[in-house]
Amino acid sequence: MPQFAIKPLEDAPGIRSALSELLIETVASGGSVSFMHPLSPDDADAFWQDSLGAATRGERIVLGAFTGNDLIGTVTLLLNLPPNQPHRAEIAKMMTRVAHRHRGVATELMRTAEQLAIAHGRTLLVLDTAAEDGAAPLYERLGFQLTGIIPDYALKPHGGLTGTMIYWKRIGAAAA
Repeated sequence: MPQFAIKPLEDAPGIRSALSELLIETVASGGSVSFMHPLSPDDADAFWQDSLGAATRGERIVLGAFTGNDLIGTVTLLLNLPPNQPHRAEIAKMMTRVAHRHRGVATELMRTAEQLAIAHGRTLLVLDTAAEDGAAPLYERLGFQLTGIIPDYALKPHGGLTGTMIYWKRIGAAAA
């Protein structure tokens, strides 16, 4: 049984601060989550303020994994997609504190995100991950299918190019 709780996050200074610390740690440790190292606390806070604002508007769900009051992981479920894609959701910003990796945190965050996607009527999940040092093994264990790899897609946080791997998974009624 996991020793952590998962819940949707709302915009509050303490939550934004914890999310910002996690984002800065992830980027500093080489995580390819759209930012370059060094990431300033102000830029991290601005990102989370925007993201949590979108959650307040129902455009996404930002989940947090906690041990007690300590945020140890997060994932975002993007729901606000174009009108021709009401059946689809996207997974973004999967991050786990370095000290808590390989303990099932990311797996439980992903399972919760999938359940919420189904509850919102979605039948297809998509995501991408860095080809180098990304979370491909996790996503494949969870049943995501690799579509392909786009070479030289983005810069790594400490410089140099990396490809991105595009994944998909049918969920809910579509998976049956």
